[in-house]
Amino acid sequence: VNPFLSLLNSISSGLSDTELSQMKFLCRDKIGKRKLDAVQSGRELFSILMEQQLIAHYNLEFLKKLLQHIERRDLVSQVVQFEEEEPHTPDDQPDGHEKPVDVICDHVGREWKKLMRELGMAEVKLDRIVAAHPFNLYEQLVQALREWQVCKGKDAKVADLIKALRSCNLNLVADKVEE
Repeated sequence: VNPFLSLLNSISSGLSDTELSQMKFLCRDKIGKRKLDAVQSGRELFSILMEQQLIAHYNLEFLKKLLQHIERRDLVSQVVQFEEEEPHTPDDQPDGHEKPVDVICDHVGREWKKLMRELGMAEVKLDRIVAAHPFNLYEQLVQALREWQVCKGKDAKVADLIKALRSCNLNLVADKVEE
Protein backbone atom coordinates (compact mmCIF):
# COMPACT_ATOMS: atom_id res chain seq x y z
CA VAL A 1 0.00 0.00 0.00
CA ASN A 2 1.29 3.44 -0.93
CA PRO A 3 2.11 5.25 2.37
CA PHE A 4 1.10 8.63 0.94
CA LEU A 5 -2.34 7.39 -0.16
CA SER A 6 -2.71 5.64 3.20
CA LEU A 7 -2.05 8.97 4.95
CA LEU A 8 -4.68 10.74 2.83
CA ASN A 9 -7.18 7.95 3.47
CA SER A 10 -6.56 8.19 7.21
CA ILE A 11 -7.02 11.98 7.19
CA SER A 12 -10.20 11.63 5.13
CA SER A 13 -11.63 9.13 7.62
CA GLY A 14 -11.02 11.58 10.44
CA LEU A 15 -12.90 14.50 8.86
CA SER A 16 -16.44 15.42 9.87
CA ASP A 17 -18.92 16.66 7.26
CA THR A 18 -18.49 20.21 8.63
CA GLU A 19 -14.70 20.01 8.34
CA LEU A 20 -14.94 18.69 4.79
CA SER A 21 -17.28 21.56 3.96
CA GLN A 22 -14.77 24.03 5.45
CA MET A 23 -11.93 22.52 3.41
CA LYS A 24 -14.00 22.70 0.23
CA PHE A 25 -14.71 26.36 0.93
CA LEU A 26 -10.98 27.04 1.41
CA CYS A 27 -10.29 25.44 -1.99
CA ARG A 28 -12.80 27.59 -3.93
CA ASP A 29 -10.04 29.66 -5.56
CA LYS A 30 -8.19 26.49 -6.65
CA ILE A 31 -11.00 24.19 -7.80
CA GLY A 32 -14.06 24.99 -9.89
CA LYS A 33 -17.47 25.22 -8.20
CA ARG A 34 -18.97 22.33 -10.16
CA LYS A 35 -16.15 19.98 -9.17
CA LEU A 36 -16.27 21.10 -5.54
CA ASP A 37 -20.03 20.65 -5.32
CA ALA A 38 -19.61 17.03 -6.45
CA VAL A 39 -17.05 16.24 -3.71
CA GLN A 40 -18.58 14.02 -1.02
CA SER A 41 -15.47 12.88 0.86
CA GLY A 42 -11.97 13.90 1.82
CA ARG A 43 -10.61 11.25 -0.55
CA GLU A 44 -12.43 12.86 -3.48
CA LEU A 45 -11.11 16.30 -2.49
CA PHE A 46 -7.56 14.96 -2.13
CA SER A 47 -7.78 13.27 -5.55
CA ILE A 48 -8.65 16.60 -7.16
CA LEU A 49 -5.87 18.35 -5.24
CA MET A 50 -3.40 15.73 -6.49
CA GLU A 51 -4.62 16.16 -10.08
CA GLN A 52 -4.14 19.92 -9.73
CA GLN A 53 -0.65 19.29 -8.32
CA LEU A 54 -1.52 21.14 -5.11
CA ILE A 55 -0.55 18.18 -2.96
CA ALA A 56 1.93 15.42 -3.66
CA HIS A 57 4.03 12.87 -1.78
CA TYR A 58 6.90 15.36 -1.67
CA ASN A 59 4.77 18.52 -1.22
CA LEU A 60 2.28 18.58 1.65
CA GLU A 61 2.34 22.30 2.52
CA PHE A 62 -1.09 23.05 1.08
CA LEU A 63 -2.62 20.09 2.93
CA LYS A 64 -1.07 21.25 6.21
CA LYS A 65 -2.45 24.78 5.69
CA LEU A 66 -5.96 23.41 5.04
CA LEU A 67 -5.82 21.30 8.18
CA GLN A 68 -4.52 24.24 10.24
CA HIS A 69 -7.37 26.46 9.01
CA ILE A 70 -9.99 23.93 10.11
CA GLU A 71 -8.14 23.67 13.44
CA ARG A 72 -7.23 19.99 13.17
CA ARG A 73 -3.76 20.15 14.69
CA ASP A 74 -3.89 16.41 15.34
CA LEU A 75 -4.09 15.79 11.59
CA VAL A 76 -1.35 18.37 10.93
CA SER A 77 0.83 16.39 13.34
CA GLN A 78 0.03 13.22 11.41
CA VAL A 79 1.22 14.88 8.18
CA VAL A 80 4.39 16.21 9.84
CA GLN A 81 5.11 12.74 11.24
CA PHE A 82 4.66 11.27 7.75
CA GLU A 83 7.11 13.82 6.31
CA GLU A 84 9.70 13.00 8.97
CA GLU A 85 9.36 9.22 8.77
CA GLU A 86 8.81 8.66 5.06
CA PRO A 87 12.08 8.20 3.19
CA HIS A 88 12.25 10.45 0.16
CA THR A 89 14.23 8.40 -2.28
CA PRO A 90 15.40 9.85 -5.60
CA ASP A 91 12.91 7.57 -7.36
CA ASP A 92 9.99 9.18 -5.52
CA GLN A 93 11.08 12.76 -5.84
CA PRO A 94 12.36 14.76 -8.76
CA ASP A 95 15.93 15.98 -8.51
CA GLY A 96 15.89 19.64 -9.43
CA HIS A 97 19.69 19.73 -9.42
CA GLU A 98 20.17 17.05 -12.05
CA LYS A 99 22.57 18.31 -14.69
CA PRO A 100 20.54 17.42 -17.85
CA VAL A 101 17.58 19.35 -16.47
CA ASP A 102 19.75 22.41 -15.85
CA VAL A 103 21.21 22.26 -19.36
CA ILE A 104 17.79 21.88 -20.94
CA CYS A 105 16.30 24.73 -18.90
CA ASP A 106 19.20 27.00 -19.82
CA HIS A 107 18.93 26.36 -23.57
CA VAL A 108 15.44 25.34 -24.70
CA GLY A 109 13.47 28.59 -24.34
CA ARG A 110 10.10 29.02 -26.05
CA GLU A 111 10.22 25.57 -27.65
CA TRP A 112 9.66 23.93 -24.24
CA LYS A 113 6.02 22.97 -24.93
CA LYS A 114 7.00 21.21 -28.14
CA LEU A 115 9.60 19.24 -26.16
CA MET A 116 7.15 18.30 -23.42
CA ARG A 117 4.56 17.17 -25.98
CA GLU A 118 7.24 14.98 -27.54
CA LEU A 119 7.83 13.48 -24.08
CA GLY A 120 4.12 12.66 -23.91
CA MET A 121 2.91 15.28 -21.44
CA ALA A 122 -0.80 16.10 -21.63
CA GLU A 123 -1.84 19.52 -22.91
CA VAL A 124 -3.90 20.17 -19.80
CA LYS A 125 -0.80 19.78 -17.61
CA LEU A 126 1.13 22.19 -19.81
CA ASP A 127 -1.69 24.73 -19.52
CA ARG A 128 -1.75 24.32 -15.75
CA ILE A 129 1.99 24.97 -15.55
CA VAL A 130 1.70 28.09 -17.72
CA ALA A 131 -1.16 29.36 -15.55
CA ALA A 132 0.89 28.80 -12.39
CA HIS A 133 3.95 30.67 -13.78
CA PRO A 134 2.55 33.02 -16.45
CA PHE A 135 5.56 35.29 -16.88
CA ASN A 136 8.46 32.96 -16.12
CA LEU A 137 9.47 30.83 -19.09
CA TYR A 138 12.37 29.22 -17.23
CA GLU A 139 10.16 28.18 -14.31
CA GLN A 140 7.54 26.78 -16.69
CA LEU A 141 10.14 24.45 -18.18
CA VAL A 142 11.56 23.51 -14.77
CA GLN A 143 8.08 22.58 -13.51
CA ALA A 144 7.23 20.72 -16.71
CA LEU A 145 10.40 18.63 -16.51
CA ARG A 146 9.80 17.99 -12.82
CA GLU A 147 6.25 16.83 -13.60
CA TRP A 148 7.57 14.57 -16.37
CA GLN A 149 10.08 13.06 -13.91
CA VAL A 150 7.38 12.47 -11.31
CA CYS A 151 5.01 10.87 -13.84
CA LYS A 152 7.69 8.62 -15.32
CA GLY A 153 9.40 7.78 -12.00
CA LYS A 154 12.19 5.26 -12.61
CA ASP A 155 11.43 5.34 -16.35
CA ALA A 156 12.49 9.02 -16.66
CA LYS A 157 15.70 8.50 -18.65
CA VAL A 158 18.18 11.03 -19.99
CA ALA A 159 18.18 9.03 -23.23
CA ASP A 160 14.47 9.83 -23.64
CA LEU A 161 15.18 13.53 -23.13
CA ILE A 162 17.92 13.45 -25.76
CA LYS A 163 15.69 11.58 -28.22
CA ALA A 164 12.85 14.11 -27.68
CA LEU A 165 15.26 17.04 -28.10
CA ARG A 166 16.48 15.62 -31.40
CA SER A 167 12.89 15.00 -32.56
CA CYS A 168 12.19 18.70 -31.92
CA ASN A 169 15.30 19.70 -33.91
CA LEU A 170 16.97 20.94 -30.73
CA ASN A 171 20.18 19.15 -31.62
CA LEU A 172 22.51 21.69 -30.01
CA VAL A 173 20.75 21.23 -26.66
CA ALA A 174 20.82 17.43 -27.12
CA ASP A 175 24.59 17.62 -27.77
CA LYS A 176 25.08 19.69 -24.61
CA VAL A 177 23.06 17.17 -22.54
CA GLU A 178 25.14 14.30 -23.93
CA GLU A 179 28.32 16.09 -22.84
